This record gives sequence, structure tokens and C-alpha cells, in this order.
Amino acid sequence: MSRGQSAECGNGVRVERGVRCRMSDGVQLVSDHYYSPALGPQPTLLMRQPYGRAIASTVVYAHPVWFARHGYNVVVQDVRGRGDSEGEFYPFRNERRDGVDTIAWLRTQPESNGHVGMYGFSYQGMTQLLAASEQPEGLVCIAPGMTAGDLYRGWFYHNGALRLASSLGWGLQMMKADARRKRLREASDRLEQAWGDLASQTTVAPFRAHPALHGLGLPEYVLDWFDHDQPGEYWSALDVSQSYDRIRVPALHVAGWYDTYSRGSIDGFRKLCRDAGTAFAREHQYLIAGPWLHIPWGDRIGAADFGPEALLDTDAILLRWFNHWLKDSGEFGKEPRIRHFVVGENRWHQASAWPDQADHVLYLHSAGKANSRKGDGKLSSTRPTTDEPCDVFVYDPEVPVLAPGGAAAPGGQFNQQMLELGNNVLVYTSQPLARPLWILGAPRVVLHCATSLAHTDFTAKLVRVRPHGCAEFICIGIARSSWLFRDTGYSSDTVHGWEFCLEPTSCRFDAEDRIRLEVASSAFPLYDRNPGGAVASGRATSWDWRCSTQILHHSQDYPSTLHLPASEAAP
Repeated sequence: MSRGQSAECGNGVRVERGVRCRMSDGVQLVSDHYYSPALGPQPTLLMRQPYGRAIASTVVYAHPVWFARHGYNVVVQDVRGRGDSEGEFYPFRNERRDGVDTIAWLRTQPESNGHVGMYGFSYQGMTQLLAASEQPEGLVCIAPGMTAGDLYRGWFYHNGALRLASSLGWGLQMMKADARRKRLREASDRLEQAWGDLASQTTVAPFRAHPALHGLGLPEYVLDWFDHDQPGEYWSALDVSQSYDRIRVPALHVAGWYDTYSRGSIDGFRKLCRDAGTAFAREHQYLIAGPWLHIPWGDRIGAADFGPEALLDTDAILLRWFNHWLKDSGEFGKEPRIRHFVVGENRWHQASAWPDQADHVLYLHSAGKANSRKGDGKLSSTRPTTDEPCDVFVYDPEVPVLAPGGAAAPGGQFNQQMLELGNNVLVYTSQPLARPLWILGAPRVVLHCATSLAHTDFTAKLVRVRPHGCAEFICIGIARSSWLFRDTGYSSDTVHGWEFCLEPTSCRFDAEDRIRLEVASSAFPLYDRNPGGAVASGRATSWDWRCSTQILHHSQDYPSTLHLPASEAAP
């Protein structure tokens, strides 16, 4: 190990930049260290990230100097193959062992008292989970934000459909740094050009053949993500989906209702509450879920204003968390297990456990023409007692239904009124509510559908319709036939029960609001479009696109339903 260049940061805090640590295989990783020498050995906060250690995730967290002022040795490390660290970068592949080696080394440093906590969001959240699964000595607690312990289900795919916009966008970002590191000028220029017009990149077909992803010397991990479109060993080797039971430390999870990885964050919290390796760890999993995007965490997304309570001081909470576990302050002892922001009410609520049931059932009805919000689709608590006419629409991959936020697929509480005008969307709306309804959890649908093609998707979108007509997006889900029916098989022109969950949410529908369910077969480019045939989506060109006729039944024999985790009292 070699110490780096030292500089004053004010208030007694010093930074040592470029500190080198040798991993067990000889590769050296580089980190910056912030601490107050006058305080002597202190607990260590470790962030391991691939974006440049100087940034230190300050897009959402206080600068490391702030944490150092509160009596911590803060270490921000470039992961293998990024920044100044040696080695080859392949996302997630080396983070288990490198995390363990780094923690063991940090505990020997004179400014460390041997107790370590980890923090960070997104990729930095996954580095925590992977390190924790190896049970390194000295790791006391973690604080993973907006991440996923199960990469397939919570990060890259949703019930078999690729999260195209986020996966391609992040892949281009990562490979852009790879090309510069390898000094591949032509490849770098292509990636820079694509990154400069990110919203247009999802229209490239086939997207696996995107020219910026190919070139001599470029890594192939993005292509690997596209090629592994089913869960399996490739994904489990990179994540903790098969090793939650090896994690034995308390964790503070942070999620955003409009974050790409909201499901991954919530599922990770729930899995550790149930499967963590000790009763102590299971009892000390905590969740904060706010009305936030991946970046930033605040009170506004587009035109939506979530009020002053959305400006939660997550740094102060994080400090209390680390003080509690690393300094025995006891100040986190009375914190709720779950702190969730109720969209619509725009207030924080508390819960002791995540709800398991979605038992408020609404049935889909129509006179056979639920197409668009001009149609006759209805939601009610009354089960169909007759053979109601089915609803029919055509899915055309050349003209897919757009994502809730439009062609760029941003997250947020967007007005869906324009997207509801197309006849390729079925719209089912309740009567105005007589009293408020609170939802906490993951809504679920059971749709009885037949399709003219065996390869297809269905999407379901929950919308809150305000008295003045604004249709506010709440959450969405999707399922792909090749994934949902992978064990039983799926046949065209046959009625199948499509049962799947939407993304989790916390929301209040006020009296006079209406509940709306939109059903379609795409939400592009949030998800990749299903080409309609056996050719994989990532390899399909427009020559492979096939239209499918979609039939949704809501009759006495085939009651299609929306299941809400709802109550008439605040959770």
C-alpha cells in the first residue's frame, strides 16, 4: 500500500488522494481518504464506485468531507478497471472479492478503528450487497440505495422484457469510459455521439447491433446483458439473488417510486427481512421509499410538485444510521422499519412490515369497446355475471405504445391523457371514489387474453384520474409470453391467464378521484418492443416485426381483475 497526496479540506479534515491498495490477485485499486487526524482512529465509511472517485456520488449524498467532519474516516474507491484502479472492468463480476480485500486492508490503517460501514446508491449499492454476502470481518452495517440484489428481475428485465432505455443508456455510459481508458479514439467518438443524443439510441434496430457497442478492443458486457434474456447462472454469478442468506448485517435501503430500480430496491429489502443469515440481521432491515427518480432526490419531477416533506434530509438519517451501528449512539433505535412517502397525500407514513396481499379487487368491464379513454371500459367491484363482449386491439411493433413519460422514457408522475387516445390502449376507469383509498405495495393484474401470435407482451398501468381529468401515472408492469409461460408453454389463439405484478408504490386516491387501468402490449422504450416472432428482440430488425391481434376477456368464465394492496385508512 502507498499513501497518496495529502491536502487540507478545512475544519481539521484532510484528504489523501490516490491511495493504493493491492488486491489478493495483485491488482491495485485506488482510493481517496477523508479523515480528521486529531480525532485518532475512527469508524470507516466505504464507497466503492465506477464513476470516478472524486465525484463520490455527490449528486445525491453530502460530500465525504461532511461525513469526515462528523468523525468518520471516509474512503471512496475506484472499482477494478475504472478511474485510476488497475484491472479490467466487467460490471459486478469482481466486487465480492475486491470488497472483502478492501475492507480487510482498511481495518489495518492507522485512521481506522476496525469498524466499517458501506454506503452509496445504484452500482455502489450493489457493491455493498456483494461484499456483505462474503461476510468480511469488520463490516458492521450497509446502506444500499436504489439498487437490486437480483440483477435480472430488479435491474435489467421485468418479467422477461428488457428495460431498454436504462440498460442501453447505462451501457453506453460505461463503455464510453472504457473506450477512453483504452484510448480507442474512433470507438470513443461513436460512443460520445450516441451519448450526446441518448433519446434517439433506442430506435436503432436491432439494438444489439448498435454500432457504438461494437469495435475492436471494446468489452462485450452490454451484449451479454442482451443475450441473457432469461434468469440463470450468468446473472446469479453477478448478484446476490442466491446468497441473501449469507448477508448478516443490518441494512438501510433507499428506494424511489419513480426510479428504474424501485422493484429491485423493495425486493432486496423484503428478501433480507425474510432470508438474511441471522435473526439479528432480519430484524434490522430498514426502508425509506420516497417520490424520487434515480437522480435527484427531491420534491419535483417535471411539473409534479410533491411538497416540502419530499425534501427529506437523507444525509442526516444516514449519519444517525452509522452513528447507531458504528459508534453505539443508539439514535436509530426508534426509527420505523419502513418510512414511505404517500404520493397524492404528499406526506410520509410509517409501517412495521411490507404488505403481502393485494386484496382490493376491481373487475374489468366493457360493452366490447374499451379502446382509448373515449371507449366504454369500466372498473368496478362487481364480478361479471354475463358473457360480456371481449375487447380487441392490435399490437404493431412498428408503432408501439410509448412509455408513460413519452419517447425518452423519463420517470415521473406524467399526465397520460394523450397516450390514452390511441385505440391500441384499453382503458378501464372506476366511478369517482366515495372516500379516500390508500395503496401500499405492488398492484397485481389477472388478465384473460388470447393473441394471434405466440410471442407477445402485455402491459398494465395504474393511473389516478383527478376530478379535473388529469390522468396521473402511478406505476406500470409488463410480462412477456416467453417468460410468463416458460414452464407451461404459450399458444396463439388460446385464452391464457396473464398474472403479474406492477412496480411497487405508495399512493392515496382522494374522494372523487377515479382509478384507471390501462392495458396495452408495449411501453417503448421503457421496455423493448416484442417483435412478435421467435427472433430475439435484441436481434430483430423491422423485417422481423409482426402485428398481433390481442383479445382481452372479462366475462363470467374469464373475469379479468386488478388487485390493489389498498385500505380505507392510512397505512
